[in-house]
Amino acid sequence: MLDNLNQLVKENVQEAIVNNSAVPNEQNEAAISAASGSIMDTIKQHLSSGDLSNLVDAFKGGNAEGSSVAQDATASFTDKLAGMGINLDTAKGIAASVIPVIVGKFVNKTNDPNDSSFNIHDVISKVSGPDGKFDLSDVTRIFTEKTDANGDGKDDSVIDKLKGLFS
Repeated sequence: MLDNLNQLVKENVQEAIVNNSAVPNEQNEAAISAASGSIMDTIKQHLSSGDLSNLVDAFKGGNAEGSSVAQDATASFTDKLAGMGINLDTAKGIAASVIPVIVGKFVNKTNDPNDSSFNIHDVISKVSGPDGKFDLSDVTRIFTEKTDANGDGKDDSVIDKLKGLFS
């Protein structure tokens, strides 16, 4: 799945990274990896911190490009580019032009049942880690349905559904 995300990044960074004289050619691959890594790290951070409402909004709300996930990944990518010696203003411009577009395409591909290159099971299993804190079927249902998990006659919020996953 990370290979697919790297490929998605490669398909969308030709002008911003590869043809950009501010990014040395020998750092193109590192910059591409930093972009995809920033997106995955941000998703993992949102999951592990319990900030699931923003994560769900990105995957379900229809504005992935303007989501806090895209904003956080943009900031992370900016820091990584600056750490590679790229001027901070240039790094901000590259990140702002690349990350929101990629996050939007990533979410669209994840939500597209006809696109098997990304699926929510793969995304969550890759970012949840080997500690077993996330039950994949429970987390996946958050993105696709509302349920009366407590038997109280009300649809539970995303946070209510996930309280037990972080204990």
